[in-house]
Amino acid sequence: MKDTEIIAALDIGTTKVCCVVATPSPGDELSVVGIGNAPSTGVAKGAVNHFDRVVSGIVAAVREAELMAGCQIKNVYLGVAGGNVTCYNTRGVVGVRDTRRHVITEDDKRRAQRSALSLKISPDEEILHQIEQEYAVDDLTDIRDPLNMCGERLEVNMHVTTVSVNAIQNIVNCVKAAGLRVDDDDIILESIASADAVLSPQEKEAGVAVLDFGGGTTDIAIFVNGAIRHTKVLNLGGNDLTRDILKTLMIPMDAAEALKVENGCCYPRLLDSFEEPILIPAPGERRQEVGRHTLADILTSRTEEIFAHVNEEIIGSGFDSRVMEIVLTGGSSLLLGAAELAREIFERPARVGFPVTLGGLSRNVSSPKFSMVLGLLLFGYYRDQSWELADDKKRKGFWGSLFSRFKKRLDA
Repeated sequence: MKDTEIIAALDIGTTKVCCVVATPSPGDELSVVGIGNAPSTGVAKGAVNHFDRVVSGIVAAVREAELMAGCQIKNVYLGVAGGNVTCYNTRGVVGVRDTRRHVITEDDKRRAQRSALSLKISPDEEILHQIEQEYAVDDLTDIRDPLNMCGERLEVNMHVTTVSVNAIQNIVNCVKAAGLRVDDDDIILESIASADAVLSPQEKEAGVAVLDFGGGTTDIAIFVNGAIRHTKVLNLGGNDLTRDILKTLMIPMDAAEALKVENGCCYPRLLDSFEEPILIPAPGERRQEVGRHTLADILTSRTEEIFAHVNEEIIGSGFDSRVMEIVLTGGSSLLLGAAELAREIFERPARVGFPVTLGGLSRNVSSPKFSMVLGLLLFGYYRDQSWELADDKKRKGFWGSLFSRFKKRLDA
């Protein structure tokens, strides 16, 4: 298989490095053909803390995916979470250049966007995303695309996400050291990628907050009226739950993680009043017992804290009243009781979001812990499609094309 026929996505997380390869199939289908996983031991809270270990994890995951797919991976789409992510909602206003007919052109749109991007950011930050939300033409508001409309004044609202220059460069340098190429336009904020894998266009229209509850971070993305309104990365995640088990029960980290995954619950009401104690490894030859309710108390306390921080962020975003639903995804969302606790903390409907089903080997990555990497594949696929369809790109722009194609797929 030629490298031009494949799309490869790379997730460098706190607990795992995952590479998934897909190829377009007839009928506007995307099929997963290769999957590679490796332990991640050089990342903490989404940021690199041991360069060589990260490179080794990337090489191992990519090699496994290449062997399964029968191809060589050269370019990847990359998800990022750490690096002091900051978001801004900004507005740009320009006059329409065609003073005779007042017809809005692509040039007018670009000038309005440049006006919106005149915000000042610190020297140690760089813009990761600049996404159109909606336009206004004179007194007409909530316009998705004003091209060829008539008016004298054009306004655009945009969502801008910035990250630490050094943090993002460290990740990119690891990818390059592993023999791969990643272009600036191929780096995506994890919460945005996850959202495209687990949310329907209808949910984005109605108002939704997606929480990618990962190992090192919890990534938040809020959508209202079909557009992204707020993004945030919290340096709290599933590993904090594991460390609480470790400290309380005095057991090794790997045993604490296994205990959490196999027997954990963060909503004790789901447990029977009496549960057989769980046998867990302990130092030496002795074995230790712990009750499921005791374990649940440990996990509930920390999960409540994380959700409380998320709730504060939603309220502080100014879109609290517009968020109709909470969607949890990421590996830690699989913790028993996560959705039930979320309904209680956020006081609104909540569910665990599973990624959209693709073709091929997608059943092997149908878990929420693969939502982000599958979102990256969708991003790459639809972007490549939109580049090929030049007329479609001129009419809608990349994000509009992505929205309409993804909507068509989910509605099918």
